[in-house]
Amino acid sequence: MLKRYQVLLSDWQEEYIRFLAEKYDLSFSEVIRILIVLEAIMMTGHFYPEYKPSMSMKELVAKLKKMARPDRNEEDLHKLISAGYFEARKAIEYRMNKEKKETKQK
Repeated sequence: MLKRYQVLLSDWQEEYIRFLAEKYDLSFSEVIRILIVLEAIMMTGHFYPEYKPSMSMKELVAKLKKMARPDRNEEDLHKLISAGYFEARKAIEYRMNKEKKETKQK
């Protein structure tokens, strides 16, 4: 379920998101969600090196580069986005559970 939020962005952030939206032919909101997905996967791996996502950031970046080409398959793009959402949710749940346990131990 999607919820609506008002987010204030700096000019450079807005410019970058618009750049990505045009490059990948996605909506502004979808690009923001994808950036949050990437951040969640990446930061969980940095905070908890033992966490291993099913797709490495290197693999993900390679697939994203492929999706920026004009001859891309739209179905493949949406499968990649869905896989990213799934992986980010697992990463977020992992991180939140770990941090709840650490807080209880203090």
